[in-house]
Amino acid sequence: MERREQILTIARQLFSQRGYHATLLLELAKHLTRKVYYLAGEESPAQIKLRARRLGVKDLLLLKETRLEPLLTLLEREPPEVLFVDSIQTIEAGGSPGSLVAVREATHAFVRLAKEEGITTLLVGHVTKEGVVAGPKSIEHAVDATLYLESAGVYRVLRSAKNRFGPVGELGVFRMEEEGLVEVQNPSEAFLLERPLGVPGSAIALALAGERALALEVQALAARTPFPAPRRVVQGLDARRVDMVLAVLERRLGLPLGNLDIYVNLAGGLKVQDPGLDLAVALAVYSAVVGKALPPDLAVVGEVGLLGEVRSVMGLERRLREGERAGFFRILHPGNTKALKEAVEQYLG
Repeated sequence: MERREQILTIARQLFSQRGYHATLLLELAKHLTRKVYYLAGEESPAQIKLRARRLGVKDLLLLKETRLEPLLTLLEREPPEVLFVDSIQTIEAGGSPGSLVAVREATHAFVRLAKEEGITTLLVGHVTKEGVVAGPKSIEHAVDATLYLESAGVYRVLRSAKNRFGPVGELGVFRMEEEGLVEVQNPSEAFLLERPLGVPGSAIALALAGERALALEVQALAARTPFPAPRRVVQGLDARRVDMVLAVLERRLGLPLGNLDIYVNLAGGLKVQDPGLDLAVALAVYSAVVGKALPPDLAVVGEVGLLGEVRSVMGLERRLREGERAGFFRILHPGNTKALKEAVEQYLG
């Protein structure tokens, strides 16, 4: 086990905005006592050096060679313990940099080198407009872990999408400060900081992102539509689940939505795919339509079924503890309510 940990290829692809991923890599280098090489393909070595000096990073060897063969020769002759490749799209390997062939060849070459030499390798890559890995899908299959560095309002979120040696969906929340990326110790408090009180269309959901429970605000807005077909706009949530919840509200509770545009948003910029948000979506939409606000000290969690029932969710105990820690004295969950109609009548009736 120890040997595997030592030679483990964590070829982690950090798909991010320019600048933030470099800061994260340098923060990591600052805490490593091992020999670190930084391949600067996106930014010049001078830029990386300035950022490293600001962050207090001292022991770091910068490389500017982007041709694959000479680079491999150098790394095999003087192998580091940790290698940062920023970015894989700048490597010249069997095609023009950034092409599908070049990205695939470079990725497989670095993974092979990492396994043969025991080098922990972190590959930085680009994402498409759809927010997925740019290049052939084989890139994700070749590496041991895939991480995304995303923006969520003023915060930066590091999310694991693949991990061969641990759980996926883990979430780390950071804030950019003068000294670099700083961890947000209480994400629930941070994301609820600008939450308005006493406004219809707002519900607090106890969500689960990986193993981490978070208190997040679900917002809804209902407006009369000028179009024959009303619009449904969803941000940060699973749009198909929101459509299902709207259908349940209309069919099981008789809420008239046919002439209303419905907008649903997970405030703060996070993206969470969690069935446990269904109840919060339902109450937020109902609150927006009837124009009545939910109690400010209420948090909710639960999956909504097609029959209008409130179903149990994973990690309920963790969610409830987070709700209490975040200061919500009333928590609506599958243990104390079994039907959506019952929840609506209790707080919005």
